[in-house]
Amino acid sequence: MNTEYPDVHLYDTYRREIHKFIPLSKESVSLYACGPTVYDYAHLGNLRSYLFVDVLRRVLELNGYQLNHVMNITDVGHLTSDADSGEDKMEKGARKQGKSAWDIAKFFEKAFFDDLDHLAIKRATTVCRATEHIAEQIEYVEILQQRGYTYRTSDGIYFDTAKLPSYGKLAKLDIEGLQAGARVDIGEKKRLTDFALWKFSGDGQRQMQWLSPWGEGFPGWHIECSAMSEKYLGNKFDIHVGGEDHIPVHHSNEIAQCEGRHDHQPANFWMHGYFLQLGKEKLSKSGKSLLLSQLIKRGYDPLAFRYLVLTSHYRSHLQFSIKALDSAATALKRLTKMLSQWPDGGELSADYVLKFMQCINSDLKMPQAMAVLWAVAKSDLQDEDKKATILHFDQVLALSLDRQQVLEAVPQQVIELAEQRQHARAAKHWQQSDELRGKILGLGYVVEDSPQGFTLTKR
Repeated sequence: MNTEYPDVHLYDTYRREIHKFIPLSKESVSLYACGPTVYDYAHLGNLRSYLFVDVLRRVLELNGYQLNHVMNITDVGHLTSDADSGEDKMEKGARKQGKSAWDIAKFFEKAFFDDLDHLAIKRATTVCRATEHIAEQIEYVEILQQRGYTYRTSDGIYFDTAKLPSYGKLAKLDIEGLQAGARVDIGEKKRLTDFALWKFSGDGQRQMQWLSPWGEGFPGWHIECSAMSEKYLGNKFDIHVGGEDHIPVHHSNEIAQCEGRHDHQPANFWMHGYFLQLGKEKLSKSGKSLLLSQLIKRGYDPLAFRYLVLTSHYRSHLQFSIKALDSAATALKRLTKMLSQWPDGGELSADYVLKFMQCINSDLKMPQAMAVLWAVAKSDLQDEDKKATILHFDQVLALSLDRQQVLEAVPQQVIELAEQRQHARAAKHWQQSDELRGKILGLGYVVEDSPQGFTLTKR
């Protein structure tokens, strides 16, 4: 830990307050992140959550901490409804793709990590898959059963939330109000908030099922995180992160499982990234599944999306639009070009570094940190000192600002394609415009639009 910098303070959802971060161990910071359910591609809203985790990790590392970062892969047990009903998402995805559940898990896991690489998101220290930790999950349920927290129905083993007075504190749930106002069929569950620990296979044949003390079946979604976080980080660790949608159900249930087994919650800090929105709707609810690969095919630098995400605080909703992405792409290209023209060998500006650290150490205030970056770029510092200082910031921003601009003549073929695309845009032939952008990208160039026309730069 660098004592020259202000202490790191982070917002804890459980306490609803910002607190000074003090790790449990001097050896490393223990961080558990809820990973993807690998039945489909991750959309931009999902990826914003992982960008938040990456920024958190990089901020802690810049402050001198070592990270033990664990992330799960949900490849079984996540039902289409959080109310423990519906089909397992892996089985549904397998049927949709016409492949085995095991094959689609591998395919979409690779696609997910490809997206992380495009966005310069660091890989977790440990990646653990639910299907590879069935024994640990069964053991966890057995201990909860021994301690009197479970009951059995015809379709599974359930956690009895009535046995835990503290249930729902993370989300400040009104348990009695929820129960009284329930408008859904809860089947044999005793309470609306009770949740599945182990589901029975039933009469239908599943691709993913295992033998257990209660019969053949598969684990519930929540038990995997409790079992795997404990295996790799112990029953008490520093930080648990996820999306805001995890607060009322998934993370509340993880806390219940740990309290049922150990009489305490698992994490010192609970941190949640907020949604990406289209208009006023959460991206995944909008009916549009915007993918990073789609942006890349349209010629966007994926780090332009990272730049856009950095312009908002992780605890605020970010409105996504192509206009906003275009602005981010222009700003990123401008920064990269400036740095490519500045000489190396400069020194850090202590004043600006301190201002940057004050921003990022105050609950990851990235918009303010980005303002410090631009203040450096426009300052009276020597160019080489500007460059050194901004590249120091880039350890957290991870925008690859040290990329060199290739200054060379643009081939005539590329110029002609760009001109055709400009005519297509003027005629509002958007599909043709996108196809031409893709051809230009295939030739190694990125086209950017402006009121004055277009610009072409080497990728």
